[in-house]
Amino acid sequence: MFQPRIPVNPLPTGLVTPLVQPTVTTDITPHHTADAVACNHHHAPASAPVPAPPSALRLTPASLAVVVAGGVGAVLVVGTVLVSMLLAVAVSAASVAVCAVVLRSLLNGQQRRR
Repeated sequence: MFQPRIPVNPLPTGLVTPLVQPTVTTDITPHHTADAVACNHHHAPASAPVPAPPSALRLTPASLAVVVAGGVGAVLVVGTVLVSMLLAVAVSAASVAVCAVVLRSLLNGQQRRR
């Protein structure tokens, strides 16, 4: 019941491929060839293990203030750039509209004179 069953997908030729069942090995115990023999030599003592670096990021209040100030600065810069781009598009659209009105009035003026 709790084992997933993958459906059998038919091939384009119409042949159906059956599921492949994994083979079970009967001997899974490790084999030891020889036991470790203690030697009579004088070896250097093992060095102390090096502690792993902490996985969590630790912020001091000063570094937290720097991160917050940097984030606020980035938001302000991006907002300024986006607003200036929007303003440039609005000014361009207004100038194109003024040019269209002027050209229309000039063309209408020429047609009335004829």
